[in-house]
Amino acid sequence: MKVETITFSILITSAAAIIWLEKKYPYRKELAFFREGFWVDLIWYTLIQSFFLKILIFDFIIQPTDAKFGLSSLKLVSHWPIALQVLFFLVTHDLYIYWFHRWQHNSKILWRTHEAHHSVKEVDWIAGSRSHILEIIINQTIEFAPIILLGADPMVVPIKACFDAVWGMYIHSNIDVRSGGWQYFINGPEMHLWHHAETKEIYFSNYATKFAFWDWMFGTAYLPNKKPIEFGLPYKYPKDYFLQHVFSVKRFDEDELKKKKVWKLYLNLRSTLIQQFDSNTSANSAKSSENESIA
Repeated sequence: MKVETITFSILITSAAAIIWLEKKYPYRKELAFFREGFWVDLIWYTLIQSFFLKILIFDFIIQPTDAKFGLSSLKLVSHWPIALQVLFFLVTHDLYIYWFHRWQHNSKILWRTHEAHHSVKEVDWIAGSRSHILEIIINQTIEFAPIILLGADPMVVPIKACFDAVWGMYIHSNIDVRSGGWQYFINGPEMHLWHHAETKEIYFSNYATKFAFWDWMFGTAYLPNKKPIEFGLPYKYPKDYFLQHVFSVKRFDEDELKKKKVWKLYLNLRSTLIQQFDSNTSANSAKSSENESIA
């Protein structure tokens, strides 16, 4: 069986497990599965955007770079055990992400590439996929280019990509986790959900992704004995995928756009389609539950 098939199976199984844990041990019991923005995050960010950016990053950025300079032929890390290669790239990339993430929160320009990620008002397992196109291009190029250019084993890319995806779902999940002392080492929902809270005291805290010790080491950790109440941004943000990207360049009021005929038609059509899809999904779910009860 190919490693891609194995990692995909792990990804799907992990997603199902996290969704089950969210339902069984919810951090916020009132959070609906099909919450606001769910379909934008799942369809546009997770499926469509990820598919096209994978092609762009690997086929049009990393591979041409390697073809020009031939760095992968040096195989600088290929003699390492695969486990060590994966660990090396996990730790070094996580350190990079910590500092770049911190920079995004402290730069008015870079914040425009990151605010989409913080616009989710109801954070759950799929919320972490909401990231600006430019943010993904920068971070995933810096993430995967070294793996290929240093001549790592071909298995490292799918293994690390799978690990990143699973961990991203976990730290954003609506699971009431109690990890105790482990939270000083490994990052989880306890700290990362605070990072998404609409609370001034944590606007510049909890930047780590996988390893919480970066925050503790560099003095940006925040872990109180309470739960955040509000999530998202303290200002209005577009709900539409395309408008979210336009908003990063030019500020506007989405409600004002509805007064213009063309945008009104587009936004109303979008809302109608989402409402219709939500209604069909809810109806099918109710019917399934009814059949299970009868059985």
